[in-house]
Amino acid sequence: MDTNITFKDIKKNNYSSIYHLIYQNEKLSKQEIANQLHLSLPTVTQNLVRLEEENLIAKSGQFESSVGRRATAYTICPKARISIGVEILKKKVHILAIDLLGVVIEKKELSIDYSNVDSYFKEVSDAVEAFISSLNVEKRKILGIGFAVQALTATDGQTITYGKILNCTGLDIHVFSQHLTYPCMFFHDAKCAATTELWIRNDIGDAVYLSIGTHLGGAIIINDQIYMGKDGFSGTVEHMTIDPEGLPCYCGKRGCMETLCSVSALLEEDESLEFFFQQVRSGIPSYLERWNSFLDHLALSINNIHLVINREFILGGHITPYLNESDIQLLHEKVDERTAFPSNESFIYISRSPEYGVTIGAAIPFIQSFLNSI
Repeated sequence: MDTNITFKDIKKNNYSSIYHLIYQNEKLSKQEIANQLHLSLPTVTQNLVRLEEENLIAKSGQFESSVGRRATAYTICPKARISIGVEILKKKVHILAIDLLGVVIEKKELSIDYSNVDSYFKEVSDAVEAFISSLNVEKRKILGIGFAVQALTATDGQTITYGKILNCTGLDIHVFSQHLTYPCMFFHDAKCAATTELWIRNDIGDAVYLSIGTHLGGAIIINDQIYMGKDGFSGTVEHMTIDPEGLPCYCGKRGCMETLCSVSALLEEDESLEFFFQQVRSGIPSYLERWNSFLDHLALSINNIHLVINREFILGGHITPYLNESDIQLLHEKVDERTAFPSNESFIYISRSPEYGVTIGAAIPFIQSFLNSI
């Protein structure tokens, strides 16, 4: 036994264990909590009273019982704390609020063209502040605001270290936080998408996450954690060279995976994903040819990465709602044609993330930090 553990530590651990047990279950009775945590009923009662006083849990009806008194059911209060996610895009801004379970409470989309000027940062900040006010919650319940950007960010979330898409390299979070009264952080949009995937799944372990949107993004997941690497750019497979003589990429190089496997590479100007896939599903030859070519490039890229990281691949991003299992089967076949190690086992899957997965992922870190603090 560790003699350095104090009575205060034990009390804190009991408080934490009880809250997290209720959090992980929809409803629990006092007796069930005591049984599962091997605690006395007085200890459980004391902590339940404290958690109720702090509005972190609440009584929620009673369990059915054929004999004796029916036990009171306890559940967490999801809206005890709220986190805000903001996704910054070239032509739009998505804002949403999530509760402690990661459920979206409210969301809003604004048409605002990105510009590296103070007036833009003020306009977005004012829109976020107005959105928070519309929620009608106490300010102390707002944990923070995560800004998802199409850029690499410092590990502390305070600066953008590489932002060629928005031309925002070196941008400091102060441009937003000076107008807001909550903690603010930047997050890479592809990492946000992977964060949401990790939140809704507990069986990933190790995987490569590909976010196929207007631009391509990637994330490496190891032991259910996003691996950033020494300099923070692990997983940026979008800049892996596929064709040295290919089309120019925004990074300044040629033939990056971005130029062949992003939605921008797939669609023609002013074409939508919805329209494109309507034509594909209708069997229009020219669209089937384009889709087939896109999958060829994606298969080549996945095979290269898979030879280095022999793990599952998760396809997410804006393309996800339009994918079906026949697409994944065809993609597997194309990978098998190229690989030295064909496999009968499936390893490519469609993301389970909901719509606005990037924006949700920008808000999740504040929820995680709060839960870890209890």
